[in-house]
Amino acid sequence: MTRTYWAAGAAVVLAVLFAVGATVATANGPDGGDRRTAAAPALYSADAGFARDMAVHHQQAVEMSFIVRDRTQDEPVRSLAYDIANTQANQRGMLLGWLDLWGLPKVVADEPPMSWMQSGEGHGGHAGHGAAKPGALMPGMATKEELERLGTANGRDAEVLYLQLMTDHHKGGVAMAEGCARQCGTPAEKALAQGMAEAQQSELKLMEDMLRQRGAAPR
Repeated sequence: MTRTYWAAGAAVVLAVLFAVGATVATANGPDGGDRRTAAAPALYSADAGFARDMAVHHQQAVEMSFIVRDRTQDEPVRSLAYDIANTQANQRGMLLGWLDLWGLPKVVADEPPMSWMQSGEGHGGHAGHGAAKPGALMPGMATKEELERLGTANGRDAEVLYLQLMTDHHKGGVAMAEGCARQCGTPAEKALAQGMAEAQQSELKLMEDMLRQRGAAPR
C-alpha cells in the first residue's frame, strides 16, 4: 500500500506543478506579454464546460475530505483526505482562474451539467460518461443524504463510507478528465486533465487496497 500511495502522491504533485506552469504560460506569451484575450474558448466549449463542471465536482471532494477528517483518527485515511482536499482545491482554483482569464462566467443558467461531454461540438448531450445517480448533480457525486451519513458516521464506518464515496467520485472525475483530454482545445487544460486522470486512477487503486484492509470493497 505504501508503494501505491507514494505513486498516487507523486502523480498528484506532478500534475499540480505542471498546471501551475501551464497557467502562467496560458496567460503570458513567450516574450512575457499579456495574452489573456487571445483565442479564448467559446462559452459552450468543452474547455469552458469542463472548467465549470470540474470545479463543482472538485468542491464536493474537498467537502467530503474535510468531513472525514473529523470523523476518524485513522492516519492513512486522514492523510489521503488531506492530499485530496489540498490537490483538488488547488486545481479548482486553476480552473476558475482560467474562466476569469477567458472572460467567461463560472455558472451558465441554461447549461445542463456535463453537456460539454459529447462527441462533436454543440450544446447538450451526455454521451460517453454514464448517468448521475438520483439526487446527484453529476456522475460520481454523492447525494445530500450520503453526505449527511458521512457526517454522522464514526471510526471504521466513516472510513469505509468515505473511501466508497470517494471511489465513486474519482470514477466520475476520471471520465470527465479523460473527456477533456480528448475534446478540450487549450493545451494547458488538456495537460491538466490528463494529469488529473492519471493521479485519480492511482488513488483508485490505493483506495481499493484501503477498503480491503478494512474488510470492505468499492460499491
